[in-house]
Amino acid sequence: MKKFLWALVAGGLLSSCSTVSVTKSQRYPQVYAERPVSILVMPPINRSTKVDAKALFYSSLIVPLSQRGYYVFPPLLTMEILKEESAYDAEMFEESSMQPVGRLFGVDAVLFTTIHEWTKTTIAAQVQVTVEYTLRSAKTDAILFHRKGTVIYNPNTSSGSVLLNMLGDMLSAALTKEIELGRQCNEEAIGDMPAGGYSPVFGQDGNENAGSEEFSASFFR
Repeated sequence: MKKFLWALVAGGLLSSCSTVSVTKSQRYPQVYAERPVSILVMPPINRSTKVDAKALFYSSLIVPLSQRGYYVFPPLLTMEILKEESAYDAEMFEESSMQPVGRLFGVDAVLFTTIHEWTKTTIAAQVQVTVEYTLRSAKTDAILFHRKGTVIYNPNTSSGSVLLNMLGDMLSAALTKEIELGRQCNEEAIGDMPAGGYSPVFGQDGNENAGSEEFSASFFR
């Protein structure tokens, strides 16, 4: 049994009955037109109140992108090069052309992530993150992929006693691996991205249904 169980995927199960399905080739036409193979992941833009959200989240991005069939420029090397260029903050590149970045790193596309929220409640021990994902072409500056998601973690610690529940919630919050929360958000968001050049279905998944541009999900353990 998986450690974490998904309870809700809005924009998927709930909205599928009321919205017209859209294929991936319709939602992400530029991905199929440009066929990017390599991606540079910029350090996350942290607009939440959690100071260490940037560090917690950055390390969890490479795996889902690799699983989708993309070559991902090593994050640690990316940070070192950006620091040498005095350009560690991704905010500096938001309104800039990605073509110089593409030439510097030799990549096809650049992924920006913006952490809008990363909060934890003391009593309920609920953790919530909201992250926006934007993949920009390093050749044409076009937006290839965009999604925004909210993921909520609800610990399942009910014991029938108010005092024990409070203690259980506090313990559960202390033990929560917050990097797992970021990983779950990444998997849900990036899982909708068309397959990359190292995937056996590269260029063949255009007829698959695309997820909603904004989604929400909750899980518990």
